[in-house]
Amino acid sequence: MPPSRLQKRWALGVIGALLLVFAAMAPVASIQLVQENGFIPTVQAVIFVTDLATAVLLFNQFAILRARELLILADGYLFSALMVIPHGLSFPGAFTATGIFGPSLETTPWLFTFWHFGFSAAALFYACLKDGKKRNRADRPSARPAIYWHVFVVTGLVCLLALIATRAEVLLPHLMRNEVQFAPMANYVTVATFLVTLAALIVLSIRGQSLLDLWLAVVLVALVLRMATTSFLITSRFSVGFYVSRLFSMVVATAVLLVLLSEMIHLYGRLSSSNMRLRRERESKLTNLEAAIAAVSHEMKQPLTGIALKGTAALRFLQEAPTDSGRVRRVIEDMIESSHRASEVLDSIRALFKPGDPLGRSIEINDLISEGLQILRGELESCGISVLTHFDPGLPSIIGHKGQLQEVILNVVQNSIDAIKTTKGRTRLLQVKTENFDQKTIAISVSDSGPGIDPDKISNVFEPFATTKANGMGLGLAISQMIIERHGGKISASTSPNGGARVEIKLPIVPGTASQAHVG
Repeated sequence: MPPSRLQKRWALGVIGALLLVFAAMAPVASIQLVQENGFIPTVQAVIFVTDLATAVLLFNQFAILRARELLILADGYLFSALMVIPHGLSFPGAFTATGIFGPSLETTPWLFTFWHFGFSAAALFYACLKDGKKRNRADRPSARPAIYWHVFVVTGLVCLLALIATRAEVLLPHLMRNEVQFAPMANYVTVATFLVTLAALIVLSIRGQSLLDLWLAVVLVALVLRMATTSFLITSRFSVGFYVSRLFSMVVATAVLLVLLSEMIHLYGRLSSSNMRLRRERESKLTNLEAAIAAVSHEMKQPLTGIALKGTAALRFLQEAPTDSGRVRRVIEDMIESSHRASEVLDSIRALFKPGDPLGRSIEINDLISEGLQILRGELESCGISVLTHFDPGLPSIIGHKGQLQEVILNVVQNSIDAIKTTKGRTRLLQVKTENFDQKTIAISVSDSGPGIDPDKISNVFEPFATTKANGMGLGLAISQMIIERHGGKISASTSPNGGARVEIKLPIVPGTASQAHVG
């Protein structure tokens, strides 16, 4: 992935800090300080752990992306981590006075040379292999055998170089005058590593594109300063430059690791967020499915109940002698009308859960409410509820879905009926009013003389599955709100002046408002 602007600023900030440290250290680099033997094992331990962890992460990146340049860079970090072991063990004074590999003065500097030259060569090889092209990794063989072979080869190379370094006094030029002072050849040998590292930095600056390339460039800058210090500024161990250069080595070891870990945590966070969004989406789909099924059950209950009751009445009338055929006919006609209404309910619910259906038709609200009250007339009469209507005769027509809006009226009136039935010792009254609210809106209000709505629950009466009824599903008002909002209107609940509940519906007159709402 390419680096962001902020990440580029961070990298430039680190490079700037490294250059400032190098500039401040350069004038005093050769000043000799106290020999601190515990410093080397501490630094080497940190470098070993961080380089090994970086190598493991890069091998895993290779296993995912199958990019050969990542495999080479992982080899470089593994080589660095393994070379730290013989270098630290051989350093005079670190563990023993002469080093664990014996009294040879040349073992440690040559291990140092092999170590840094090998890492720089791997970085240069990595930079040269990059071409910015994305390849299909599906047709490539398994990465595991390649990783095993590279680990085996790198480990064998480290063992071979460690063996050569222990024989350095016989096989290689001398790099040390004594345990502290460098021989002139040491500066020439480290210049070769300096040049290879500088070449890797230049090539990577030209060809690098990714976030990993950016921070590997920071690592190479630190390594260039490290080798410049050793090649040009110091001639002995335990000088100011000697100690500061180890800090550059710490940057070399930790920079890429920190970036890899940071990006892994960031990626894990994004993955976790994606999983949570997928889970919420799945739960939302299940909830919508549950709501759709519950809506069908809720809306179909009334016409089906009417059909069942009228069918029972028709059978009873048929058993009477003599049979009143006219009365039976009227009941059967009511049953047929209820069945048609059940069909309309199904069509309305289908349209409700399928946005984008064709726009509805012109509707006279007063007639729509009258039809709804007529449908519920039997229940209103059986409960002893008086209905008081106040219809505005000059009310304009609106554009909408007749079946859906009728379901809203039926839901609201049915809720009022259910509330009024729970009251005793008071007038049972239902008031329905329509008016021209303003030039663009009509208003419908339904008030009842029931117990009213608990003030603490008014704010959530339109929430799905929120109900104050013992056997309620909590969907009637939620579906009503969905329908009204699809028509570009608003629905609200409050307490009526006589203490009961009052529901107010406002619908737009202008057809364009409804069309924008994608009315089914």
